[in-house]
Amino acid sequence: MSKARLVITAVVVEHRPVAEVALAYGVARSWIYELLARYRDDGEAAFEPRSRRPHTTPNATSPETVELVLRLRKELTEAGHDAGADTVRWHLEHHHQLAISRATVHRILVRNSQVIPDPSKRPKSSYLRFEAEQPNETWQSDFTHYRLSRPDGTPGIDVEIITWLDDHSRMALHISAHVRITAPIVLTTFTETAAQHGYPASTLTDNGMVYTVRFAGGRGGKTKLEVELRRLGITQKNSRPNHPTTCGKVERFQQTLKKWLRAQPDQPTTIAEIQTLLDRFAIEYNTQRPHRSLPHRSTPTAAYAARPKATPGDRSTDTHDRVRDDRVSKTGSVTLRHNGRLHHIGIGRTYAGTYVRLLVQDLNIRIVDTATGELLRELVLDPNRDYQPIGRPPGPTRPDPTRPEKQQRTYVSVGPLSAMS
Repeated sequence: MSKARLVITAVVVEHRPVAEVALAYGVARSWIYELLARYRDDGEAAFEPRSRRPHTTPNATSPETVELVLRLRKELTEAGHDAGADTVRWHLEHHHQLAISRATVHRILVRNSQVIPDPSKRPKSSYLRFEAEQPNETWQSDFTHYRLSRPDGTPGIDVEIITWLDDHSRMALHISAHVRITAPIVLTTFTETAAQHGYPASTLTDNGMVYTVRFAGGRGGKTKLEVELRRLGITQKNSRPNHPTTCGKVERFQQTLKKWLRAQPDQPTTIAEIQTLLDRFAIEYNTQRPHRSLPHRSTPTAAYAARPKATPGDRSTDTHDRVRDDRVSKTGSVTLRHNGRLHHIGIGRTYAGTYVRLLVQDLNIRIVDTATGELLRELVLDPNRDYQPIGRPPGPTRPDPTRPEKQQRTYVSVGPLSAMS
């Protein structure tokens, strides 16, 4: 039995004085008189716990503000934009001259069932965040897929969209759509972006073959982008395999981009149409919306212009060294890929079928017999021509008496050789 019921029973039923009951139960007499008044007005309901909420709340958010918050949330969501509490608050302050806290906006959204909790999501506090200190210190790049629509509304062809994103400011420096992303397209988009914004100090991408061939077993040389980055003194960084969070900024940007594209009422049917949408999105993303990860929720364009830009470093002493094993063809040549182009290097028909090892340092190449270690040729590759001639006059080669063509050879294992001395 509750203390309130015991007190009322002692006063009303047992007719004990209020002062005596207050002393017996250790309560104030004013509380007993208040309890008696509630009992006379409400009867048994007087014993139920009552809310401590005040009858009036002068500082409560007005219904007009609540309605405006919900309307902004709906408009942003339908337009394919971020509609979180930070973004809604930014629009309230910049477009409606209304300053309320982020917590207030969040409470309004929660009370109106606009926020769906997802306990399975990994908490943001568990991530290790990193950010470049200056604009152009690091550019992230990746490409994603988007399906066009046919004029009748059915799904059309699949196109690929490549992005170059500044790590410091999250500014979308370049967005373009292509039928298929290739290594030459990657280099072209990088060069066009650099011509407009200046060259970065480094790049960060995943391990796609259009960006790097470091997991190709050394068979492909370097991509056009890798060669160009090294020539310019730009550091190339790649994420670990199966670790997409390293390139999380550009991955998150692609999610925002595709959400916006899907929200457009008129879906693109051609590459020209989707490129028009991409150009429009780049303006909105860079200049007309806040970014939650930037200081003071600034726009990417403002953050990109706030600090001096980084520039490439000096990599003149950095060389590209690799080892390639091959077999001399019937025509007396071996192949080597440089800057994405396949070159044929002449050695001589005398060595047809010989297993050789190519020691490559940039354009300097040494070709040795794998079995004997004999140096068969040394040259500087001419990247402008396919076939690299031996340099002797054309015509049949006189047989070398010290090297019979029918000589029986015994091939032995040759350990790793240094690329160049």
